[in-house]
Amino acid sequence: MNDLADGYPGALVSAVDELEREFEERLRDSGTLAFRVAYGVLRHREDAEDVAQESLAKAYRSFSQLRDRERFRAWLVRTTWRAALDRRRGERRRTAREQVALEPDAPTTEELAAAQERAAHLWAAIDSLPDTLRLTIVLSGIDGHDTREVAALLGIPEGTVRSRLFLARKALAEKLQWLNRTT
Repeated sequence: MNDLADGYPGALVSAVDELEREFEERLRDSGTLAFRVAYGVLRHREDAEDVAQESLAKAYRSFSQLRDRERFRAWLVRTTWRAALDRRRGERRRTAREQVALEPDAPTTEELAAAQERAAHLWAAIDSLPDTLRLTIVLSGIDGHDTREVAALLGIPEGTVRSRLFLARKALAEKLQWLNRTT
């Protein structure tokens, strides 16, 4: 039993040494391959160097698990390609987050309160219009129907819809002119 134990550590060390030598040899044959693949995806030297280094470190850690070592180059290309794509996606997400952060902030509480107050005044002015004008302005301006659709909904000519819209807008402008002076 001791003879077996004595021989085992040496055999293990020589197998590890052999594995490292084989990895170094394959790495010599495809030394710049990882960088070229990463650069082809990223088009940025520093990022490509980082991805290539990460891929080579992963290749070293996983080399003993590689079944067909003759396909090391193809495996390294796939690993590097995926890592570069992941880096590019991450950069896009980060850039998108930074752009959102640079956009104007959400409205303040004061701005929201002012907008709600303006909306309340607008609806009070709309409610004070005669029924025919109110219905026409709501269907057109609020619900978003065009003149032809409003005419069909109300059963009136398009010219009448246009004149009612003109009268409604004119009345609203007069009722809300003080609002434009305060803002």
